[in-house]
Amino acid sequence: MFSFAIAAVVFGVIFLAELPDKTALAGLMLGTRYRASYVFVGVAAAFLVHVALAIAAGSVLTLLPHRVVQAVVGVLFLAGAAVLLFKKDDGEEEVKKPADQSFWKVAGAGFTMILVAEFGDLTQIMTANLAARYDDPVSVGVGAVLALWTVAGLGILGGRTLMKHVPLKLITKIAAAVMALLAGFSLYEAIVG
Repeated sequence: MFSFAIAAVVFGVIFLAELPDKTALAGLMLGTRYRASYVFVGVAAAFLVHVALAIAAGSVLTLLPHRVVQAVVGVLFLAGAAVLLFKKDDGEEEVKKPADQSFWKVAGAGFTMILVAEFGDLTQIMTANLAARYDDPVSVGVGAVLALWTVAGLGILGGRTLMKHVPLKLITKIAAAVMALLAGFSLYEAIVG
């Protein structure tokens, strides 16, 4: 059964974690060079694959004993919070511009760039953790996909404007705090049972 509450929690966590990531900047770069709708279709398809892989990994984790899963999830959330707080900005990656600006070329460039850049990324690991934590793959999947699509859309349509009004450091600190809170809940459940 679908849970709006779980989807909303997942949306918030993934949205905050993805905002300071390179996806918004990559979407912004592609969106300024190409038709935004073409870029979004490619990026959205890549995120569907990204989330499906994470949900599958999280579903495998649910086969382990509950306390072990909660301990692993808690440690991974703490690691995610640390990564957000202590990572250094690598700067923007250069995106090669396809010579042909047809739908398939532009959507394919967006798909490939996101699929490669986001594979094994923090939000993919977090999505797997959330899938294991809540044991509700549909709700987690919907929340994660909508969060990733929202960030991509914001990036494509005007991420730079958002970043002017909301400091990236603040977004990163909020995301890290949410992850630390989730880590605390997971570790508490692992200890108390």
